[in-house]
Amino acid sequence: MTVKPGGFEPPSPSPSLFEADKANPFLAKAAELREIFARDAVERDQSGGRPREQIGLLKESGLVNLLIPKEFGGAGERYSTAMRIVREFAKVDGSLGHLYGYHFSPLQNAVATLEDERSRDILRRSAAGRWFWGNTTNSFSKSLFGRQEAGKVVLNGFRPFASGSHVADYLMVAWEDEETNKRSFAYIPADRAGITIADDWDGIGQRQTGSGRVFYKDVEIGDGEILPERRQNPASLLAPLQQQSVLLNVFIGSAQGALIAARDYTVTKSRPWIYSGVERHADDPWIKRQYGELWIKVQAATALADRALAAVDAVYEKGPDLTAQDRGEAAIAVASANVLAGRVALEVTSEVFEVMGARSAVRPLGFDRFWRNVRIHTLHNPAEYKARNVGTWFLDGEFPEPGIFQ
Repeated sequence: MTVKPGGFEPPSPSPSLFEADKANPFLAKAAELREIFARDAVERDQSGGRPREQIGLLKESGLVNLLIPKEFGGAGERYSTAMRIVREFAKVDGSLGHLYGYHFSPLQNAVATLEDERSRDILRRSAAGRWFWGNTTNSFSKSLFGRQEAGKVVLNGFRPFASGSHVADYLMVAWEDEETNKRSFAYIPADRAGITIADDWDGIGQRQTGSGRVFYKDVEIGDGEILPERRQNPASLLAPLQQQSVLLNVFIGSAQGALIAARDYTVTKSRPWIYSGVERHADDPWIKRQYGELWIKVQAATALADRALAAVDAVYEKGPDLTAQDRGEAAIAVASANVLAGRVALEVTSEVFEVMGARSAVRPLGFDRFWRNVRIHTLHNPAEYKARNVGTWFLDGEFPEPGIFQ
């Protein structure tokens, strides 16, 4: 480090640690947006609400069309590229990483059902309009029911945890038939008559995800909008890996971002402890050792996350040739990475306060947002059951039974 008269020259903010591959134009654009999002990330986290301006920038950038196949007007990129963009955004704003990742769930569902003209049509229209997607498909809530009428279904009730609905152009909706309890899905515009997006999410983290309730009052769904039942095969069971990959990469991005932000603060703002015997906080052997351990943890979690992304890309590329064995191996890779990423993210986002010092723990600086965002995500994604699945596979060779979270 260069020494100048008057003291040390601190490194520039946000150094190129964990930097995106700028050779990929989509990741380069994401890095540009990340810097824009960072400018008011703390204020937006504290106020909650709707990140309309940021979603507008995402749509303008074209990144919302990243995974739509080229023949329908999209970029046709690999799924891993989208998840690396989730990381980029989560480095400064976990909510935007979450929203961007979940935006692709309905689109990936359409890609998986290209034999149906409705799927092909929705992909064309979404690409042309650069739609942003939300969902009201919560699998645990039996609170939205449909009544069959001539040529349509009428929905009444609500869905909780409707991430992205508050900024969406289009929604994927799921409901139970009020007589048969059969579950059905449709794609509908978010401004359809009878839909009320409560925007009442008040969690301790992920403050701008809009993960509250959406109410339906006599909302009409035409028979032609209801999606066909999907054939049960390994390819149809990839949706849980999508969702888990989003959570996983929010964890990774949050840990990386917290470590970068802490390093910047430590070398420019932190004061040495009175008994440390050093003039600069960053010269304290304790601080150096602890940063070394934090860096090692994040590197390990990132490497396992990269391995999981490669596994997910590989199963997508197999298409109709995908086997249950292929799907199971990818599920183990994602579960393993998820367990480590959540654990490391919780540790890093908490421990950075120890190396920054007491003055860092004030609300205006907003460093607590990294921990809060990770903490609330891990509660919706218990690592215990993933670790058990991995252990069962390791001991008995049994893959986890495909389900909502595995």
